[in-house]
Amino acid sequence: MKIHTIETGFFKLDGGAMFGVVPKSLWQKTNPADENNMCTWALRCMLLEDGDRLILIDTGIGNKQSEKFFSHYYLHGQASLVSSLKEKGFHPDDITDVILTHLHFDHCGGAVAWDSSKDRYDPVFKNAVYWSNALHWEWATQPNPREKASFLSENIAPIKECGQLSFIERQGSWARGAFPDVDVLFVDGHTESMMIPHVRYRGKTIVFMADLLPSVGHIPLPYVMGYDTRPLLTMDEKVAFLNRAVEAEYILFLEHDAVNECCTLVQTDKGIRLGEAFPFSEIE
Repeated sequence: MKIHTIETGFFKLDGGAMFGVVPKSLWQKTNPADENNMCTWALRCMLLEDGDRLILIDTGIGNKQSEKFFSHYYLHGQASLVSSLKEKGFHPDDITDVILTHLHFDHCGGAVAWDSSKDRYDPVFKNAVYWSNALHWEWATQPNPREKASFLSENIAPIKECGQLSFIERQGSWARGAFPDVDVLFVDGHTESMMIPHVRYRGKTIVFMADLLPSVGHIPLPYVMGYDTRPLLTMDEKVAFLNRAVEAEYILFLEHDAVNECCTLVQTDKGIRLGEAFPFSEIE
């Protein structure tokens, strides 16, 4: 197997929303805000090259929304999903599988695009199976008022309409062997049945963190996003995951950290904290 980091640009979100009840005086030490209290976040995806399969995990925000929409999120940076794939030597038609950790717009928006005439939406990866799970799909297609603005029908409905949607079967908190070298942990604090892929790679476990741990600034237990639908459950899920990650020496792949691609964790007298942060290329 070979793993590629796929950068798709940056966006901004309100720092207070990203850190919930934690005071700005604390969170700004790791995630400094601009004059509008906005922090910069990455839209980082992962590509697994495994035999005859090319498995993409998440797709970034995409480019089909309106100028008004993007004005709220300050999308910036030179990278895009397609250009980053091209840099690695791949075309969207080469992708065989797309794992969507969840269907918030910044994780699945790049999966669907306008056609050339802008009169319909087409899958970006026309030869791929798009993987979600039944519980989350129902949650996203019948959205609650709190998350409605994050579940955009133009990002979601075309995946089913094109006939490329499949579900990973959840068995308790896991889907073991969802792919040959990938297990999937399900967590429910951020949104219903978000998937956290655990990739077995060169004797290590690389964990794609999605929104369970957006950045190194979110490692301390109380640092939970205001976006989470069940923040107390997120804290329970973090406790279990962080303890397991330290014990098993996981490498965490950070989807939203604008500076750090990967990190490890260590146990300290103040609880679990950042061990080392490094680019994924250092694992090679």
